[in-house]
Amino acid sequence: MRKHRLDVFSLISGVLFTAVAGVYLVASLNDRTVNGRIVIPVTLITLGVAGLAGAVTAVARRGRGDELPPPPPEEA
Repeated sequence: MRKHRLDVFSLISGVLFTAVAGVYLVASLNDRTVNGRIVIPVTLITLGVAGLAGAVTAVARRGRGDELPPPPPEEA
């Protein structure tokens, strides 16, 4: 199998939605309620941070190979 680059946004999104689903599952099994006034903003903030991290890593990867060649030597 070929290696592929890590997609930070997809990884964080998957972990986040799995955690939210786990919280709701555990709450329903224990006859508790989950306050959506906390879960929804935290989810959106985390997705925003993940998007920013994904954008920064994409720019950093793109910048690695785009180095400028050294200037030609000056002739006397």
